[in-house]
Amino acid sequence: MALTDTAIRNAKPRQKPCKLSDTRGMYLEVAPAGGKWWRLKYRFQGKEKLISLGVYPDVGLKEARSRREEAKKLLASGVDPSAVRKAAKAATADADCFETVAREWFGKFSQGWADSHAETVIRRLERYVFPLIGTRAIREVHSPELLSVLRRIEARGVIETAHRTAQVCGQVFRYAVRTGRAERDPSADLRGALAPVKITHLASITDPKTIGGLLRAIDGYQGSIITQCALKLAPLVFVRPGELRKAEWSEVNLEACEWRIPADRMKARTQHIVPLSRQAVEVLRQLHPVTGHGRYLFPSARTEARPMSDNAILAALRRMGFAKEEMTGHGFRSMASTILNEQGWHKDAIERQLAHAERNKVRDAYNYAEYLPERRKMMQAWADYLDGLKQGAEVIPIRPPKANRRT
Repeated sequence: MALTDTAIRNAKPRQKPCKLSDTRGMYLEVAPAGGKWWRLKYRFQGKEKLISLGVYPDVGLKEARSRREEAKKLLASGVDPSAVRKAAKAATADADCFETVAREWFGKFSQGWADSHAETVIRRLERYVFPLIGTRAIREVHSPELLSVLRRIEARGVIETAHRTAQVCGQVFRYAVRTGRAERDPSADLRGALAPVKITHLASITDPKTIGGLLRAIDGYQGSIITQCALKLAPLVFVRPGELRKAEWSEVNLEACEWRIPADRMKARTQHIVPLSRQAVEVLRQLHPVTGHGRYLFPSARTEARPMSDNAILAALRRMGFAKEEMTGHGFRSMASTILNEQGWHKDAIERQLAHAERNKVRDAYNYAEYLPERRKMMQAWADYLDGLKQGAEVIPIRPPKANRRT
């Protein structure tokens, strides 16, 4: 139901912010202190976004709707209204200020990044860096001032974030040097100035007897069949947790016993082929009647339009009695890597199946199917080995042919 001027004037603040809906995604947010803001909720490239349309009464209902329609026109032409605003803001600022250079660098180099990584990078800049040095001419930002920014992050206890923010700032400064807007990168002077990052390894089970217990616990899992199938598939394919939970049926060929993950979902931005063992195909055939009508193999419990949450596997492991110090969703990768290397499979075949990026990007782009015949044999042998562990027998792993074994 559309808003009226009378309804807006009579809207009273409550203990919590409340929303008065208009039409086409626009609403008026009334804050507990009495302030009233026009907001527009919209979706762009599958993501929900929110922008402000002004403050009432400075911006009345008619003007707010006019601004909404302008934003809708941009969306209809494939343009994100939020990006337009940020670009306009940057254009009005000094062309040599840190924020302008940083956004220019981000726009130029983030196109090939994973969405999650790009969002993390720009969020760190917007949260920690721009408020302090964003308006400063980039050539005038020296190492003590940059260190002060990083110290604030460090003081929050997020040491790794401080280091990663320093790396991003370094990339921005080096871009400024290359484009003639700075003389040097001051972040190079700060090596050793921040507290070192404490390296922690994600928990994983690599003891064969304990692996057998884990696999039996998965078979006896009493929760959702969708979560159980994800748990069953995880050790058989040992992809990254995000790659597993976002798997789509259109990527899976059960007849060819193959799952092809598109490049835009892979960390290395290269298509990844996962040979499917007989056991993996069996799990997928069990799952298909449940979710095969939709997009995702493992949809969210709340809506089939989204994949399951990144916490679903972890929560299931905890319910089965495996503490965070024992096993994580990522731990299935370490489990496979450790044991397959011990069994003597070709190191490069293992690395390729783990989708670890090739340092030579050109070679990587042309060799995503590298070692595929051996990888197919390896994945089936691995699944058979896990079956043996699950049955509790003393397992003698199937070794690769001698010619293919590591030297």
